[in-house]
Amino acid sequence: MRRTKANQPLKSKIDVPWDTTGVSSAPQSMPLDQIVLPATQPRRYFDPVALKQLSESIKQHGILQPLLVRPVDGGKHEVVAGERRYRAATELALKEIPVVIKELDDNAAFQLALIENLLREDLNPVEETEGILQLLALKLGRSVEDIAPLLRRLQHERKEASNSSNNVIGKDETDEEQGSSPENPDLKIVEDVFESLGLMTWESFANNRLPLLNLPVDILSALRDGSIEYTKAKAIAQIAQLNERVEFLEQAIAENWSLSEIRQRISEKKAAASTSNTEPNNYKERFTTATTKLRKSRIWSDPKKHKQIEKLLAQLEALTSVE
Repeated sequence: MRRTKANQPLKSKIDVPWDTTGVSSAPQSMPLDQIVLPATQPRRYFDPVALKQLSESIKQHGILQPLLVRPVDGGKHEVVAGERRYRAATELALKEIPVVIKELDDNAAFQLALIENLLREDLNPVEETEGILQLLALKLGRSVEDIAPLLRRLQHERKEASNSSNNVIGKDETDEEQGSSPENPDLKIVEDVFESLGLMTWESFANNRLPLLNLPVDILSALRDGSIEYTKAKAIAQIAQLNERVEFLEQAIAENWSLSEIRQRISEKKAAASTSNTEPNNYKERFTTATTKLRKSRIWSDPKKHKQIEKLLAQLEALTSVE
């Protein structure tokens, strides 16, 4: 069975530089003013409602799980895991909080913060996607920008290998003696990371999550702050005009439209736009309709309309004479 965030402990199969066993990991109290937040934090959005609920829980029961911190310059300690608890403690103006101190370099600390965030239930899909890309970049020793093209290349290689194997009826003795081609080391690392996280397969991530980061900035912002679900955001992203999309997005969030309502309203907008774009240009049909009505009209016997009719006829004659 594939693990999920709900049943996956923080210390997963993924190789992290934090061993919770041993005397050195025993929790201890530390003054809150000696603890600082890191300059670079994988998580950028914290739901204010959830944070308030956490503060209420801490007020009643205290901090049940110690924060993980590491020593930094100036005699301070930097939060590695537990920023929500730190923020709640700051909000409550606590004097001391429980911590576990570990000596970690920048790379190890950031990696551990990534893993802790990725295994949280309330992480939104944008931050989860960006976090996985950052974790893969650390594990593969590449830049974040290199990861998406790498995953696409691995997909292509796997497809090519599959097509090639389907075209081969059997293997001869020479093939068996030589054995199969060596495993791609990058693929092995990628598979290990996704297997350890237990969230999804790397192929599913490449197909369904990478396109998310191509969404417009306004849509990504709404996804990051948890204002709207991913499926709704993808539908609203179809609206090309920025001002129309922002207005539509705000209304969809305010009125909590369902996905079916969003799709229906977008379909209606497209139909209205199509009608407004085609109607003014259908001159022949409009002229035919107008002349048919004119023939049956009583305006020909109305002396008050003669001057207007004569003026319109003169304009039409002038237009046709230009040709």
